[in-house]
Amino acid sequence: MNATLSLGRTIGLRSPLLYGHFIEHFHRQIYGGVYMPGHPLSDGQGFRTDVVEAMRHIHVPVLRWPGGCFVSAYHWKYAVGPERTPMFDKAWRVEDPNTFGTDEYIALCRKVSCAPYICTNAGTGTPEEMSDWVEYCNLPNQGMFAAQRIRNGFPQPYGVPYWSIGNENYGFWELGAKDAQEWGRLVVESAKLMKHVDPTIQLSAAALADLDWNVNLLKHCGRYIDWISIHRYWNLMPEKNDFATYEETMAYTNDLDTEIRKVRGLLMAMGLEKSIKIAYDEWNLRGWHHPNVHTIRQGVDVDAYLTPRDLNDRNQDYTMADAVFSACFLNTLNRNCDIVGMANFAPIVNTRGCIFTHEKGIVLRSTYHVFDLYVNYLGDEVLESWTERGKEMAVLDKNGRQAAVQELDVLATRHRDSGMLAIAAVNKHPEQARSLQLPEVPNGVRYRAVTVQGNSTESYNDIGREEVTLRAGDWKPFHAGLTVLLPPHSVQVIQIQ
Repeated sequence: MNATLSLGRTIGLRSPLLYGHFIEHFHRQIYGGVYMPGHPLSDGQGFRTDVVEAMRHIHVPVLRWPGGCFVSAYHWKYAVGPERTPMFDKAWRVEDPNTFGTDEYIALCRKVSCAPYICTNAGTGTPEEMSDWVEYCNLPNQGMFAAQRIRNGFPQPYGVPYWSIGNENYGFWELGAKDAQEWGRLVVESAKLMKHVDPTIQLSAAALADLDWNVNLLKHCGRYIDWISIHRYWNLMPEKNDFATYEETMAYTNDLDTEIRKVRGLLMAMGLEKSIKIAYDEWNLRGWHHPNVHTIRQGVDVDAYLTPRDLNDRNQDYTMADAVFSACFLNTLNRNCDIVGMANFAPIVNTRGCIFTHEKGIVLRSTYHVFDLYVNYLGDEVLESWTERGKEMAVLDKNGRQAAVQELDVLATRHRDSGMLAIAAVNKHPEQARSLQLPEVPNGVRYRAVTVQGNSTESYNDIGREEVTLRAGDWKPFHAGLTVLLPPHSVQVIQIQ
């Protein structure tokens, strides 16, 4: 039985920021990842040229830094200028040399041609420290911190447009966690100071889909913030590196828009949906593995809390399950483009990231190819669409409960400049292909399918092993009633000119 795609009105324009990324001082994301001074593959500033090129290829629009949990005990002033003071990172319990700081981060953003998005220390930091950081980055020459930047060799202001007040400060695991009342007061005072330095910046504040937290935040700060920040990792594995199977992962796709709906409803109830957007500024299917750190009883020996982090870098764990899930979530973001304006895949390099570095090069994991597909082949105008006669499949979720999951996830878009239709079609079924009848396109002349797929649900990429690829098919004549085949466990963009 075929599924039939129908098109409706235009929902809105998708922001390029939906395809943003994130990088933190955790394990090998910075040191040993994007920043390796003296390495044969690094440039004169210490950046891995292969990583930078891979980031440029997927047109990373915005890069959130430096955390993450790391930021809640990070003091930026120790990591600028010629003399760097190493710090003990109390969040992840390692020494950070502070050789990668604000100036290096801005240099990376410029190499990648992306917008910087700085997350500030709202754990052990102060509103004044946050506003001093804005001074350093954005004031032309007024004040001691702009003068310090100039002395450090950077006469022109950095013009950082996006700033976040805090990271997950609602959580017991976060250093300097706050309750809802404390948080509202801290955010409003921080926002006032930061916008007194630069009124043009856009501010977000750490939040979650919780009524009490958000009502208090928005009552205090709704006039000052431009974004509300939410995070989600579906397959959480902090203590036990227990990966959900392909079918268990498909069960998670029933729960992709829960937080968006809750926060949207609250913004609408408070009359703020026109002035504040959602920044889903940390997301990934897989949560990071870091045992014996976010617990009352801390690991003492490095083999108890540090060595296990190497398990994050096992390429064989990042399969077509990750690719299919990520495509479904990107479809969800696009369908909510009227309220979700930014999203940041966490992280971009190493651990659970879409790029893996090794001594002789990089590996592009399955999720990288999904970003390649959506950034380079999908349109920017999102269309209302529905799929008729789509089938459901029965799967067991991570808790062993049966769930009914829609097999297909289809998103219709159009390129504003050319009028070309671009339809993202995800077939979640692990083994069976599905047929999709394309909509009537009066001026349609030809079409092609660009596909991310592996031979099995367990296909992955590793050093010397490339099982998940992006392949562009040939252009073929288009006609009314055309049906295309969607391979099992695949992600496609079907372009119609």
